[in-house]
Amino acid sequence: MCVSTCFWKTKKMMVDNKQVIFKGYIERAPKETDMGIKITKLDLHAPEGSSSFLVKNLYLSCDPYMRGRMRHSFDSYIPPFVPGQAIDGFGVSKVVDSDNPDFKPGDLISGFTGWEEYSLIQKPQQLRKIQPDDDIPLSYHVGLLGMPGLTAYAGFYEVCSPKKGEYVFVSAASGAVGQLVGQLAKLHGCYVVGSAGSGQKVDLLKSKLGFDEAFNYNEEPDLDAALKRCFPQGIDIYFDNVGGLMLDAALVNMRIHGRVAVCGMVSQHGHYDPQGIHNLFSLVRKRITMKGFLQSDYLHLYPQFMEHVVSNYRQGKIVYIEDMNEGLESAPAAFTGLFSGKNVGKQVVCVARE
Repeated sequence: MCVSTCFWKTKKMMVDNKQVIFKGYIERAPKETDMGIKITKLDLHAPEGSSSFLVKNLYLSCDPYMRGRMRHSFDSYIPPFVPGQAIDGFGVSKVVDSDNPDFKPGDLISGFTGWEEYSLIQKPQQLRKIQPDDDIPLSYHVGLLGMPGLTAYAGFYEVCSPKKGEYVFVSAASGAVGQLVGQLAKLHGCYVVGSAGSGQKVDLLKSKLGFDEAFNYNEEPDLDAALKRCFPQGIDIYFDNVGGLMLDAALVNMRIHGRVAVCGMVSQHGHYDPQGIHNLFSLVRKRITMKGFLQSDYLHLYPQFMEHVVSNYRQGKIVYIEDMNEGLESAPAAFTGLFSGKNVGKQVVCVARE
């Protein structure tokens, strides 16, 4: 029995492994041609003595922060992509072979993985096991219950310190993070307005996501006037996902002791020389607190985040909108679409359905 087992573990099982490859560093908005599809060969066994494990990737997350990893010299919290190698990011995967006692074949996990059909995980990053639940789609573990969800939860409750009855503004409000921020704010008893880039998204904010009001920033020639119309009394909390002109306009419309959570700068990702902010004196005049943050600073909150969000989701008090692309080949288009507003909701790529 031992002989046959050892033989099985040493026998290679080679398969084709389709990958999305990063071609080279850029200083502009990403294009589909900055990535390519490559097929390599992969042994479906985890190397003995490596403590690694092999996964089949099911769902991949497209996130704006990945744009920063396409720059060669980028002072960031995460290393750049390596030209010629597969892109990596958050995903949901299934273990197919393991040399790690903590992970067994059949386990479902969420965490960092490659943009490829199969990945060998050697250094798990922010990796969590998923307990299958018929009521919760697996793909939600890269959205509602993944990095974007924890970003929304920590940013709203920890950075913004909300109070019932306050006035909350959320930019990129139909995106992966913004849609949950708005719903958390409503559950907390706040008045919530969101901005988005199309009439369809504005309708979703008001009809499905429960925002009190919303506007299409592409139809507003004067963002300051738009915010004054929506918030004649001023803004207590601004959850900023875009930076640029919207942040500038929001600052002059903040109330005294307002709070700004700086989550992302998606409007600036296509600029070689990003726009500066002109209204910073509002921080002094109105005693505003403005803070940047990462969800990785708040990983200790994950259990209470899960309890709060899952409970409200089961009760129908939270909904979540996904934009699902099918097939690994669709990943470059799905990712680049983030920067032109093509996605409606959280952008996910389905590689396989188990």
